[in-house]
Amino acid sequence: MKILITNDDGVRGPGLLALYHAAAEFGQVNVLAPERNWSGCGHVKTLERPLRVVETTLLDGTPALASDGAPSDCVALAMLGIFPHKPDLVLSGINTSANLGDDATYSGTVMAAMEGMVHGVPAIAFSQDRPKTGQQDFSVTATVVKHLLTAFKKDGLPDGVFLNVNVPDLRPDQLKGIKMTRQGKRIYHDRLDKKADPRGGTYYWIGGDVPTGEYDPETDIGALEDGYAAITPLQGDLTASVNFDWST
Repeated sequence: MKILITNDDGVRGPGLLALYHAAAEFGQVNVLAPERNWSGCGHVKTLERPLRVVETTLLDGTPALASDGAPSDCVALAMLGIFPHKPDLVLSGINTSANLGDDATYSGTVMAAMEGMVHGVPAIAFSQDRPKTGQQDFSVTATVVKHLLTAFKKDGLPDGVFLNVNVPDLRPDQLKGIKMTRQGKRIYHDRLDKKADPRGGTYYWIGGDVPTGEYDPETDIGALEDGYAAITPLQGDLTASVNFDWST
């Protein structure tokens, strides 16, 4: 199996390295990731400038490629011929905080997986909840990665579906299990800060507190709160089921 790995935290991100080593047991892995952090970039397609790709390494010296494009650009580059073969599977992550509910549309991690789906390739995004204290340990998500890749090799994924996987920040032995979930509802606590630069110009900074969410045990938000890893199947078709008709 040929596996493409990317992320939105940048090619030197520790989560990317953990994902690489977890996936390397399942096939040939190529890494093409952004050269810098693109968190919150969403589904980007760079058209107004050329994209550059350079050779680099992961944190442990493993060879990789880095691009000045967004995560979804990295996937597109791989699909369109940067590597001599098209991947059989796209993996994105491991993001250093959860991407729950409405976060999916903002997340470069999740939208990199969506780009794989757009090109007809199965894709999975992995995120781990941020630690409350200390340095983040990705061993729990690595365990989930291996479980899901084993299932993927056996069953594959339905056409047009990609997965958003969120894992609580726990030790592997503390994880209660892995659940299939639906998207939950995020609650954002954004704040707009207005400031002046040294030359007297005005600029704005969107900040605020960490988002929370509506608890429901059947959603990704509820599963994570209950100590489970959450698998949320997503699709590219955003058509809503509605009960009104404005056509003529």
